[in-house]
Amino acid sequence: MLEQLFGSKTRYKLLRLFFRVPEKKFFVRELTRELETQINAVRREIALLSKAGIIQEVHVPKEAKEKGARKKYYALNKASVLYPELRALLLKDTVLGEQEFLQTLQKKAGHIMLLLVSGCFTGDEEAPSDMPLVGDIKQRVITKLIDDYEKEFGFALRYTFMSEEEFMDRRHVMDRFLFSLFEAKHVKVINDLRV
Repeated sequence: MLEQLFGSKTRYKLLRLFFRVPEKKFFVRELTRELETQINAVRREIALLSKAGIIQEVHVPKEAKEKGARKKYYALNKASVLYPELRALLLKDTVLGEQEFLQTLQKKAGHIMLLLVSGCFTGDEEAPSDMPLVGDIKQRVITKLIDDYEKEFGFALRYTFMSEEEFMDRRHVMDRFLFSLFEAKHVKVINDLRV
């Protein structure tokens, strides 16, 4: 949706990447690889975003240059007047993307009896899995959906499949992994097991 608003898919991907890791400095070829986009498109969008003051060229310390690092790095300009609004807009886009992903998952994944979201979805870095799924699950379908989601949003998801029987066995023996899933900050998307 936002790529239409921004007028360019590359610009949208660049903004999403810069706002996902706001402290990081990128060089052009790194951005090209990360976004799987042509270098000329990345250069053109970097120039436009720099002119708008959203991205700025930053210099790296002398030691890094001596180790063969690129000379031109780019980073998000947090002093930009547009920074807070763009950050809020891209955060909302991410939330909408997560909701759409979870709805698609529920429709196509088979019979899910328990679906938790944790980790990257809830901001809990200590969670052992971002998305445990319990039930009679179409693993190939889910793996494909997750691969697509990872490419779209640019980060890896840690997911776990379990049958209902395995889940109940683990719960009965008070499995450490299962216990840590429920101790972590999480949201129960589907809870037919009533746990």
